[in-house]
Amino acid sequence: MTQDEMVQRNLDLHAEWMRYVFENPDVLDRIPPQAVLVFVPEDDVELATENLKTVDSAKRTGQTVVVIRMKTPRPQVPTIEVTAG
Repeated sequence: MTQDEMVQRNLDLHAEWMRYVFENPDVLDRIPPQAVLVFVPEDDVELATENLKTVDSAKRTGQTVVVIRMKTPRPQVPTIEVTAG
């Protein structure tokens, strides 16, 4: 996995997390101030392994870490119907 692929996958997880937060804002009450959020996808072993390295690194420096485990979002494929008027 390239650095660009890792960034894109994490951005996809972040976007899905933000959608969840907008629908469930009370979840933010469970996150301590100044915490490092790390997304660990349940269905992407390669990215999960890389992101868990971030967890270990942050813990070694004494930072509070919040691990967000979630499935990788799948793009929606819309159906487009054109009708003549």
